This record gives sequence, structure tokens and C-alpha cells, in this order.
Amino acid sequence: MTENNTPARLAGNAGTGTATGIGSMPGGDAREAARTVTGSLETLPYLPELPARGPGADMIGRTAGLLVEVYAHVEPSGWRISDRPGRDTRRARSWMGEDLDALEEFTQGYEGDLKVSVVGPWTLAAALELRNGEAALGDPGACRDLTASLAEGVRAHLADLRRRVPGARPVLQLDEPSLTAVLRGGVKTASGYRTHRAVDRAVVEGALRDLVTAAGGVPVIVHSCAPDVPFALLRRAGVSGISFDFGLLTEREEEAIGEAVEGGTTLLAGVVPGVDGPLSDPAGSVMGVRTLWRRLGLSPGTLAESVVVTPSCGLAGASPAYARTALAHCVRAARSLADNPE
Repeated sequence: MTENNTPARLAGNAGTGTATGIGSMPGGDAREAARTVTGSLETLPYLPELPARGPGADMIGRTAGLLVEVYAHVEPSGWRISDRPGRDTRRARSWMGEDLDALEEFTQGYEGDLKVSVVGPWTLAAALELRNGEAALGDPGACRDLTASLAEGVRAHLADLRRRVPGARPVLQLDEPSLTAVLRGGVKTASGYRTHRAVDRAVVEGALRDLVTAAGGVPVIVHSCAPDVPFALLRRAGVSGISFDFGLLTEREEEAIGEAVEGGTTLLAGVVPGVDGPLSDPAGSVMGVRTLWRRLGLSPGTLAESVVVTPSCGLAGASPAYARTALAHCVRAARSLADNPE
């Protein structure tokens, strides 16, 4: 998929609008999390992540458990690449199996989009340590090996999802919170006194494109809740959607957003706080999106087709009650965009 090919739309339900979550949920009960997500989100439910369970359920360990012929274990400093699978790899795979079992239980007969998340190649390279304790990011060969291993793991993960939920149309989300730091040379070395040099943008783009290819036609979203999301680079890599914290947008990114919308890229706008707090009315939550649309001169009628409403980031730090409320609020806000685009 290239920039000249229009990516698959993710927000096609113009009648009611589309909402989803980012990935993480509070607590450690996989069945309760799956029940909440599938019960709240009719058009784009997702496989919940429950990092409160500990190592292997966190986003890095969870993705490390999916890697093919690359293994990792927990050190005091974080996850480190291993020679062979050990207890931490087995735990990560066990948590994932439990999560998929729960999702399968609550999606019997479901037909429609279903989202799963893995850590993208650059955040993974910034987080996984080599045997010397330095991030894999500093070793171009290790980065290539990680990307290839992740691509194989993604293929197997999507195949497993299709087997468990035959009516699902999988959607793959790559979590890349470190992407901007990788591009700008902002990832610290093990000593903390220096940073790894910036990775060439063409190399970053190529690895992301490899994951889009590995997904085999499945729409791919890249999520980052960091500032300065590289919209143009992600579009060139062939992603179908870009997920971001709407509150972090600045005026200098508006032109790139307009080009993304006109090019068919879906925007997953994080407009609902990810931690407990008061919520405005649903229409108020998406007021900024409407205002941006008018400022860019985009047709209001395209809002519900181009925008998916989400929390600003994962909900792991929220209370269970607020997490349920936030997802329901996203659904109502998405419906507001569809019903009253002006």
C-alpha cells in the first residue's frame, strides 16, 4: 500500500459514527474487560490489554511474547533480549491466550471490525535491551531483526484472531509512543547521559511499511499519544488510520491533517480524558474536531466517515467505573458528530 493507493476506511458508519478505545483497561479480569469493551463498542471493539497484572501483560512484554525466534526476559531496567524463551515469555503468552479466550467468548456470532494492538517496531526497539543493556535502537541490524520478527508475529496473531472470531474484519494497531523521540534522537542511552542518534526517516518509514505489508491487507492504525505525530511519514508508510491525543495538536500540524483526510486516512481523535474526571456533554467533547474541520475548509458531511472518537490514551490508569463511562461517552460523542456535523 503506497501513498497513491487510498487506504481502507475505518470510520465508514456514517449513520451513527464510530468510536473505539486505545487498548489498555484497568484491573486484571480479562472476562470483565472483554465484556465491557464488546458491550460498549458496537462498531469497533478491541482486544483489551490489562497491564496491572504485571510483567508480560505490559505493552512491551505482551508484544515480546508474540515475536518469532526472538525472546525476552525482565531485568530491573526493563525487558532484555534472551537466547531462549523463559518464564517471562511463557507468562506473556499465557496472558495473551487468556485475553483472546475472553474476547472469543464475548464475540460469538460477531461480524465486523475488531481491533488488536501490538507495539510498533520503533517503540519496541527503543524499549528492548540488548545483552549489553543498551536499547536495540542503537544497533541497525538488531532493529531489522526485530522488525522481521514482529512482522511474523503479527501474521500469526491476526490468523489466530480470524480463527477465534470468524466473522471479524481484523484491524491492526501499532502503538508507537516513542516514534517522535526516535526520529528526533531523543531516546536516552543506558547511562542516561546521552541519547541515541536520530534514525533516518526513510528507515523508519520502511520498517513501518514492512508491518503494513505483513498485515496482508488488514487496515493498520498507528497510535501515538506523544506530541508532534509525523502524519506525513505515516501516510507514506501506507497506514489506514492515525490515532493521536487531539489535545496535543498544534497549528503547524493542521495542514498535514487536512492532507491526510483528503487522502483517505482515518483520524482516530483522542478527545475523552483517559483518567477519572468530569466529562463535558458528548457534543462538547468533539467541538474542537468540528472547529478544526471548519478551519481546514473540509466538508462537515465527511466528519463521521473520517473521524473515529477515542479516549486520549489507554484507560489503564482509570477506575473500572470511569473506563466504562469513558467508552460510552466516546460512542455518544461519535453519534453527535454523525447527527450534527455542523
